Amino acid sequence: MIAIIFSTLAHAETPNIVYKEKTEIDFEAVDIEGVNKKPRQALIMENNRAIFNPLVKIREEWHQEMFESVDDIQ
Repeated sequence: MIAIIFSTLAHAETPNIVYKEKTEIDFEAVDIEGVNKKPRQALIMENNRAIFNPLVKIREEWHQEMFESVDDIQ
């Protein structure tokens, strides 16, 4: 009995699925309602630059140190 059921299932045909070549969706009849929300924004313009005390002092004259470092290499 079980063998007959399995044999009929094995010989069962797979369904033939046919899809449409082209699908068209018409949005003309659809009404979409909503509220346009804008993000909160602010424009801050600062003309004066902040003045910070420099933590690193920039040296403008370093030629003497370069000459001394050449002596250290030799």
